[in-house]
Amino acid sequence: MKRSIRISEAEWEVMDLVWRESPVAATAVLAALGPKRDWTLATVRTLLRRLVGKGALEQKAEGKRYLYSPRISKEECIRRESDSFLDRVLGRAPAATLLHLVRRADLSREDIEELRRILRDKGKSS
Repeated sequence: MKRSIRISEAEWEVMDLVWRESPVAATAVLAALGPKRDWTLATVRTLLRRLVGKGALEQKAEGKRYLYSPRISKEECIRRESDSFLDRVLGRAPAATLLHLVRRADLSREDIEELRRILRDKGKSS
């Protein structure tokens, strides 16, 4: 299993923006998220630097600024974080938690069909 990239709540907000609008400069992140979170440019740069250090983002110089792009897809990041959660918290016995999450989740018809497909496939392989 690939190593999990542990991302804080604030870093997830930055990653969501970068996944949507890549490549993005620190000033664009500040413009989009700063007012809502009361962040300064220094805060945004710190978050971006941490994400680069964690391997979630790459930075490329463009003149006097850096542009940031994801090094990992949102789906892969969620998959790794989910696996890490299962290992750390549930000890790989997630059935009760999954049942709880499905009961509480606001699922679309497409989500429900996908769950049915996954369960059918699981049933065939066991």
